Amino acid sequence: MTETSLRPDGVGADRPVQSAADWGDLSTPPRNAARARIARALFANAVRTLPVRVVLPGGRRLGVGGPTSPVMRIHRPEAFFHRLGVDAKIGFGEAYMVGDWSTNSLAELLTEFSARMSTLIPPRLQAFRRWVDRRQPSTEENTLSGSRQNIQRHYDLSNELFALFLDETMTYSSAIFEPGVTDLRTAQLHKIDSVLDHARVGPESHVLEIGTGWGALAIQAAKRGARVTSLTISAEQKALAEQRIAAEGLADRVQVLLRDYREAQGSYDAVVSVEMIEAVGEEYWPTYFSAVDRLLKPGGRFGLQSITIAHDRLLATRGGYTWIHKYVFPGGIIPSPEAIEQSLATHTGMRVHAFQDFGHDYAETLRQWRLRFLAQWPAVSALGFDETFRRMWEFYLGYCEAGFRSGYLGVRQLSIGR
Repeated sequence: MTETSLRPDGVGADRPVQSAADWGDLSTPPRNAARARIARALFANAVRTLPVRVVLPGGRRLGVGGPTSPVMRIHRPEAFFHRLGVDAKIGFGEAYMVGDWSTNSLAELLTEFSARMSTLIPPRLQAFRRWVDRRQPSTEENTLSGSRQNIQRHYDLSNELFALFLDETMTYSSAIFEPGVTDLRTAQLHKIDSVLDHARVGPESHVLEIGTGWGALAIQAAKRGARVTSLTISAEQKALAEQRIAAEGLADRVQVLLRDYREAQGSYDAVVSVEMIEAVGEEYWPTYFSAVDRLLKPGGRFGLQSITIAHDRLLATRGGYTWIHKYVFPGGIIPSPEAIEQSLATHTGMRVHAFQDFGHDYAETLRQWRLRFLAQWPAVSALGFDETFRRMWEFYLGYCEAGFRSGYLGVRQLSIGR
């Protein structure tokens, strides 16, 4: 994916477009017969006891799934296993993007894989990971300039694209569904109020928001009577957030700055940040938390929402380069709760005072996004995005949904202060 690729319709020519051409010829994976044979054997062993049905050309079946289990059909096994042989963590998703395999139930299939993610590779082979795993490229390091480039590649795709599948609040993070509630907008507003409560935001608060999104949290904080300074490094998001804030009559209470958190100045009663820490980079977590510590007034609170991963999985996978890094979130890494607490203890005077977990709410949020995206595909296509992009985003949303549904991933809101 390149930053200079332009949308084919010429609209918004400063925006990157994602299409098959951005990543080279995905239809012809490099051939390596030995690695393909190893990949075939490892894949067969991995799915041998899974409750899925893997169907190969000619009718051969793998897995122990029954009639109602998700079905994975491998249409081009030679290409599929060559992709896995080159890099399994990237090749599996690429194979879906180009149609080497398909399924009748993507999220359910990926949930079964995700539930056994840490054991799919035999323990005796996991010791070799550090020699065979690709590492994140230095060009995607989250320096000041690198962070802007990484964010641009995803969040500056098209405001119109995100508007087609997000709810009316334009919130791109996990909602919190109260019992009996299925409406996404209601659940997103509940999430926003929850994180504002964790930061103790009231009518007289001056709030710093790290990561504006499209302005929903800043709007809700301003409706509480707070003054908000919101930071973003996405030009596309800043433009639309300011329009939305003005439309609510709140432009006098909210200032949106195109500024990195490392460049922030001032002193604030509360700091809030929703699912931005995943884009910080592990080597910059101390800088991130130190910045919050510096900017937060005595007695203030930091309301943080973060996707989380188990600490042993963080240690096992840190620095690895995955399909998500290549196609969706370059430079990203998900912290564990332990990593957050360790960084706070080592680099700040702050501690966690309260938290809540709601991973299954993220699974439902992603399910609704995926269904909305697919239902709106004709409108997405009209923006200039191609079929490879459709399969890529379907895989991305289904893959993430599976991670939360299986418990491999979590999401946590924290109230942090001195």
